[in-house]
Amino acid sequence: MNSNRIALITGATSGIGEATACILAANNFKLILAGRRSDRLEKLTDELCQVTEVISLSFDVRDRSQTAHSIGSLQGEWKNIDVLVNNAGNAHGLAPIQTGEVEDWDAMIDINVKGLLYVSKQVIPGMIERRAGHIINIGSIAGKEVYPNGNVYCASKSAVDALTKGMRMDLNPFGIKVTGIHPGMVETEFSLVRFKGDAERAKAVYQGLTPLYAEDIADVILFAVTRLSHVVIADMVVLPTAQASATVLKREG
Repeated sequence: MNSNRIALITGATSGIGEATACILAANNFKLILAGRRSDRLEKLTDELCQVTEVISLSFDVRDRSQTAHSIGSLQGEWKNIDVLVNNAGNAHGLAPIQTGEVEDWDAMIDINVKGLLYVSKQVIPGMIERRAGHIINIGSIAGKEVYPNGNVYCASKSAVDALTKGMRMDLNPFGIKVTGIHPGMVETEFSLVRFKGDAERAKAVYQGLTPLYAEDIADVILFAVTRLSHVVIADMVVLPTAQASATVLKREG
């Protein structure tokens, strides 16, 4: 069913995006890898070219014109994107609203919300024309439950949840599937970015428990995009066993 389907993955140079690229390549998808870090993008492209057909697009989803130009440059069959994985996202800071930094707010809104919209805007018309396609939006447990000091990050992921539902309604007449996947605690570069390079603080987030790993979410994405044509996984929250909610965790020791 998934042979020769083309998937565009944003934020493909690390974490969930990279793991998704690897598992889709192993399952006969052709890949368009998108990311800002061109060195990592080139390395991953070279590796996965041994498995499937791969091209890469280096652009920043926050830049509307850059996003339009990059995706608009696709030629031939590469224009026919079957699966879009809106994975690019970030968290900056963990401060109460009264002391939060505006630059951090801008970064989260620009990438998590506007970036998702800019990429989707370029891909959806082709899906509508072909009356087929599947959009996967990577949200977060933070979009389902607000937690202390999460304020703007939680708001941005709540927006992803709302946009996913809205997309599903608006694109329903065209047979386009839309899926929201909302991970809990996943050990990636997420915390290192959130704490602005503070490795000790980032490491402490995962101490005393077994979190999810990027490959766990990639496996869920593969499951979602390989269901039969009449089946859509609409909304899925994925937590590690040690996590009961956004704030309830079972730590050992």
